Amino acid sequence: MLVENYRKILSSIPSHVRLIAVSKTHSPEKILELYHAGHRLFGENKVQELISKYQVLPKDIQWHMIGHLQSNKVKYIAPFIAMIHSVDSVKLLDVIEKEARKVNRTIPCLLEVHIAQEESKYGFLPHEVSAFFEQRQHLNYKCIEFAGLMGMATYTENSEQVRSEFSNLATLFKSIREKYFTANSNFNTLSMGMSNDYMIAIEEGSNMIRVGSLIFGERNYANNS
Repeated sequence: MLVENYRKILSSIPSHVRLIAVSKTHSPEKILELYHAGHRLFGENKVQELISKYQVLPKDIQWHMIGHLQSNKVKYIAPFIAMIHSVDSVKLLDVIEKEARKVNRTIPCLLEVHIAQEESKYGFLPHEVSAFFEQRQHLNYKCIEFAGLMGMATYTENSEQVRSEFSNLATLFKSIREKYFTANSNFNTLSMGMSNDYMIAIEEGSNMIRVGSLIFGERNYANNS
């Protein structure tokens, strides 16, 4: 069933859209099922759980950190993380830069933009992201690859509100790419859309979606470490 779910989602999205299978709370055995079906991109929310899975699963899996990341935990994932989606402050960028330098890596990062109405969500405000690039602050980081933006829409059944929030983020992404990354094709990822809204996100320009429950089923918090 899990692999069927996965293939169903793959068949529903354009080929240029990358699928992050959100495996939080699910067992390494379930992840291996998808791995043997050919999938390599997995997303986790918590550092401790991410590390425990990294240690026991194949090393060609590309792990994406998609949850809120505390500065004091960056050092644990810096040696292997494929991408950090949830960079929500300059302070966190500074720590990622320091830890990436220690392990002699360049870490791809997405700036998380607060586009939802819920205050519980993290992220830079849109005008803060614009100011960050206008002030050329991104040039201060030698061990971070600015790969794009990430955002989460308001959790609501109002699809027009969701569409509007995704559209605004897509506009910001295109603006930054055109102004500051014309000579650098690495700023190319717009990560938006989850199980409940990924089709709207793709229609509004997303090229990376983060899907968990539609693949793995409901989260199993008993397995959560």
